[in-house]
Amino acid sequence: MARTAPETQSTDDARMAGHSASHDETIGHGNSPAAWTCVFVMLAGAALSSFAYIFASTEGNHDAGTLLFWIGALVMVVGLVLGVVLKKAGYGVGGHKLKNSGH
Repeated sequence: MARTAPETQSTDDARMAGHSASHDETIGHGNSPAAWTCVFVMLAGAALSSFAYIFASTEGNHDAGTLLFWIGALVMVVGLVLGVVLKKAGYGVGGHKLKNSGH
């Protein structure tokens, strides 16, 4: 059994209204000091671990390279924790420290 044109139109309108309403909210996608700090600290840790991996593969540097690798991994964990702490402190997306004070 085929639907009539008015039923199709009202169904399409309701679907489009619901679709546009769900996209009216601005999410922010991590554009905050907490997110940027987390990313930059974790990138520094990843760069250190990457360098250490190559450094450890050269002759005579295995122990120092291994130590640097784990320090870099620790820096990445610290970056993740730092991002969470800054978010809870109000520096995340929509955080109370980032609200415009009207000045």
